[in-house]
Amino acid sequence: MMGVGKSTVGQVLATESGREFVDTDRLLVQRFGRPVPQIFQIYGETTFRDHEASILKGLERSGKVVSTGGGIVLREENWESMRRLGVTIFLSVPLEVLTERLRNSKKRRPLLQTDDFEGRVEQILADRMHLYRKADVIVELGEATAGAAAELVLNGLREHGDLP
Repeated sequence: MMGVGKSTVGQVLATESGREFVDTDRLLVQRFGRPVPQIFQIYGETTFRDHEASILKGLERSGKVVSTGGGIVLREENWESMRRLGVTIFLSVPLEVLTERLRNSKKRRPLLQTDDFEGRVEQILADRMHLYRKADVIVELGEATAGAAAELVLNGLREHGDLP
């Protein structure tokens, strides 16, 4: 879900595990030469999702830490690509924490440009929760810092049998 800290935690996790970090949103920005809100505004969500799927499909399985956009779970083909790349991880934070983070974020989130901000966050999370829960590893972050969150992810991977 947007705002849980996927990119931040992913970068810390990559550093701590000696792996390369890849962010699909950054790759989209490079492809279009525009920030995500402009991509949504100019081309629409369908085109954004098409290119998001294309970028994910083009990634090679190489032991990298890959952070994706929160809506990537909406297409079944993306689940196939994510599972091909490795273990899927859902970073979960309580709705109240998520709403506060998104409210204070400097990023402009295209899907949250509405009068009912809190209701929209709650609705998106509710609509996607069954998809997020398909992940191989689910990590409840609470209000953990990025470093602590990365450690929780590493522990989750160990419990799942993917790390010694």
